Amino acid sequence: MARYGMVLDLERCIGCYNCQIACKDEHVGNAFAPLTKPQPAFGHFWMRIEEEERALSPAHIRVHYIPVCCQQCADAPCIKAAKTGAVYRREDGIVIIDPVKAVGDKELAASCPYGAIFWNEEENVAQKCTFCAHLLDDGWAEPRCVQTCPAGCMSFGDLDDPKSKVSRLASEKDARHWHPEFQADPAVYYAGLPKPHLSGRVLFGDANEWAADVAVTLVTPAGTRETRTDAFGDFSFDVPAGASATLRFAAAGYRARSEQVSLKPDVTWLGEVVLNR
Repeated sequence: MARYGMVLDLERCIGCYNCQIACKDEHVGNAFAPLTKPQPAFGHFWMRIEEEERALSPAHIRVHYIPVCCQQCADAPCIKAAKTGAVYRREDGIVIIDPVKAVGDKELAASCPYGAIFWNEEENVAQKCTFCAHLLDDGWAEPRCVQTCPAGCMSFGDLDDPKSKVSRLASEKDARHWHPEFQADPAVYYAGLPKPHLSGRVLFGDANEWAADVAVTLVTPAGTRETRTDAFGDFSFDVPAGASATLRFAAAGYRARSEQVSLKPDVTWLGEVVLNR
């Protein structure tokens, strides 16, 4: 039996919201018994886009788009929280909230640490993404969100099949779980999740101009890496979380310089580094 899962390549996500719209198109006003009742037109986002803004420097803000749906956890908190077996996990790994047994169990909406379960006031039931299980049962190869992604960000398939695209991508792209601290063993993996970041800008002191093409070497317990400043003197690295680092700067005709840096868990902005002759 397949164990369905998803790999989301965030380097490809352009924030077009097609996946969110496709989910609405498929489920709003449509009941798919015995899997789910209709999704309300407003307030529910069984597939949503989290926009994470990070100020990598005063002039450089990067937006990461993170698609979020039910993570189809192997150790699902919602199953533990459910009364009288109202939430169950199918043989293919898809977690289903029974739309009959779960009626009135409002606590289910609060049981998901990912915020992927919603309360339908009209139907008096908790609801969430089903990986479009009704389509898969009807022979479809993937859910609507995956089908409509124009950037190829989303891949779906059998995680237990080493030849499947999702299994290969999960390995090749070092895909990880979103919020691994929840320890729920999700079937959704993310490649390109935002990492701790270090950046700064180099200035030639004598000319009082931004220093282009300066060699910048980063030394951490994880190893040594090198980059060069761009035309505006900017440099940046993705860095290990919580580590200390040494930065070395070298440019022809200028004295080499080293900086000791304590890395923050998200973004470290070093500011201006001045090189003198």
